[in-house]
Amino acid sequence: MSDHTATGNGAVAEAQHEHPSYQRHHFETVDQQFDATNFAMWLFLLTEIMFFGGLFVSYLIMRNWYYPAFVEGSHQLSILWGTSNTAVLICSSFTMAMGVWAAEMHRKKSLLLFIGLTFVLGVAFLGIKYIEWHEKWEKHHVPGIHYSDASFLNPASDPEVYKEYHDKPLAPDMAAKTEEYFFLYFAMTGMHALHMVIGVGLLVYIFFRARTGAYTNGHFTFVENFGLYWHFVDIIWIFLYPLLYLISRY
Repeated sequence: MSDHTATGNGAVAEAQHEHPSYQRHHFETVDQQFDATNFAMWLFLLTEIMFFGGLFVSYLIMRNWYYPAFVEGSHQLSILWGTSNTAVLICSSFTMAMGVWAAEMHRKKSLLLFIGLTFVLGVAFLGIKYIEWHEKWEKHHVPGIHYSDASFLNPASDPEVYKEYHDKPLAPDMAAKTEEYFFLYFAMTGMHALHMVIGVGLLVYIFFRARTGAYTNGHFTFVENFGLYWHFVDIIWIFLYPLLYLISRY
């Protein structure tokens, strides 16, 4: 009798310890694992908010100090390219959200489709950003040894600088401060682009893992947390766009 009881208790204990292959051994349940990883992701995003928040505050303070220089600098950015990138990222947020939905619904083909579309939109964003940066390089607006404020001192040297605004050159001290604007422009858009590059790389990883059946077997935590990361990067751009391109435009 005791042998049967011991055997039964052992079977019950073994059944209690059975868990899906994707559940890590140090978690008692899948829900506990999900809550822990989700909490860790939000903590990571909090550190990102503090990082970009510092850049935003620096930009606002220096814009207040050197307002004419920052206004002139902002007129060097293309509204067309900035708006296009904004539309691209908004669309990518939609496709990423649909990708998370497809993983939840166990739809492998739909997951591959939406992850692929998000990848294409991410690459398109980076391509447009490269066009903008290349233009700044050609105009000698990249801070450092390649920078030149001649176009801000002499409107005739670059009529494109003033065609939308006015033909009055900046004072020499303010013209020199336009480099501060472009330093912050490249710092903020550069860090944002770096996050996009990381995101695009992870999309490739997710796509090839999804082809093997991952994320549609009931364990889609990684896709969901990556979706949070992607939406965060998109939201950062939603703040960068008006701050760099639109404020004091006219």
